[in-house]
Amino acid sequence: MARPPLKSSALSVYCESVAIMLSAGIQTDEAVHMLGENLDDTEFKSICDKVYAGLIAGKPLAASMDDSQAFPSYAVDMVAAGEQSGRLENALRSLAVYYDEEARLFDKIRSNVGYPAALLCVMSVVLAFTVITILPVFINAFESLSGNLTSGSFAAVNVSIIIGWAALIVTLVCAVIALAGFFLCRSASGRISVLRAFERLPFTKSAMYQLALSRFTSALSTYIASGIDTDTALKDTLTMVDHQALKVKLESAYQSMIDPSTAKSLPQAIRDSNVFEPLYARMLSIGSRSGGIDHVLNRLSTTFFDDAIVRIDSVVDSIEPALAAFLTIAVGATLISVMLPLIGIMGSIG
Repeated sequence: MARPPLKSSALSVYCESVAIMLSAGIQTDEAVHMLGENLDDTEFKSICDKVYAGLIAGKPLAASMDDSQAFPSYAVDMVAAGEQSGRLENALRSLAVYYDEEARLFDKIRSNVGYPAALLCVMSVVLAFTVITILPVFINAFESLSGNLTSGSFAAVNVSIIIGWAALIVTLVCAVIALAGFFLCRSASGRISVLRAFERLPFTKSAMYQLALSRFTSALSTYIASGIDTDTALKDTLTMVDHQALKVKLESAYQSMIDPSTAKSLPQAIRDSNVFEPLYARMLSIGSRSGGIDHVLNRLSTTFFDDAIVRIDSVVDSIEPALAAFLTIAVGATLISVMLPLIGIMGSIG
C-alpha cells in the first residue's frame, strides 16, 4: 500500500539536511542514514531507512526516494535532474526553500480559516434555531390573528421566512467549505487538492501560474546547467509540469523549437508562446546571448516564487475580514427576519 507523501515541513527538513551533509563531503547514503539514525521509531525514520536501503543497493537517490512512495513527483524529478547535472546539492537546497515556504503558506491558510470556520458553525446553529424554532412562533401568531391581518403583514412574514432560510443556507454552505479547507490543509494529499482548487479559482489562478512557472524554471535551469541542449532540456522539463495552462503553452513552445520551418531558440519560443511576461522573456534572451541562461532561469525561478507567495498571502490575508463581514451581514439578516414579523403583528394589532 502506497504511503502518503511527506508533509511539506518534513520534506524541507529532509532536503536541507541532506544538502548540508553533502556540502560537508559526506556521501549520499551516509547522509540519509545519519538523518534517520538517532530518531525514534517514526514515519520519517522509516522513510529514511527505506531510502538508505535503496542507496546501499546501488540505486541513485531519486530512484530510492521514488521507491519509498513518500515523496512528491516534483521532488523526485528535481533530485533526478540534480543528479544528472551534478548539481544535487543545489537542487536539494532549492527544494528545501520551496517546501519550507509551502509549509508556512498552508499553516497560514489553516490558521486563518480555522477560527472563522468555528464562528460559521456557531452562526449556523443560531440561524437554524431562529428559522426552525422562533419564526414558526410568529407564523402561528399571524394565523391566530388572520382575521385582522393586512396584506402588508402577510408580506412581512413571507420576507422574514425568505431572509431567514437564505441566511441559514448560505452560512451552512460557507461553514462546510471552510471546514473542508481547514481539514484538507492538515494532510499532504489534501494540500494537493487545495492547490488544484486554487488553480481554478479566479482570485488565486494567477498565483498558482506563477508558482508553476517557478517550478518549471528551476528544473529547466538545472537541466541546462548540466550541459543538455535546450530542446532536450525543455522536453524533459515538460514531464514535470502539471499545471495545465502552463503545459499547453510550453508544448507550443517546444513544437516551435523542433519544427524545421521555424527552429526557434528557447527565448524566442518562450516569448512567442507567452509563457513569461515580456520583461522576463527579455531577461531570458539577454541571458542566452551572454551564455548565462541557466543563471537567469534560476533567478527567475526565485522571482516567480516570491511573486506567487505575495499573491497568495494577499488572498489569505483577506479571508478573515471577508468572513467577518459575512458574519455581520448574517447576524443582521437574522435580526431582520425576527423583527419583520414582530413589526407586522404590531401593525395589524394597531
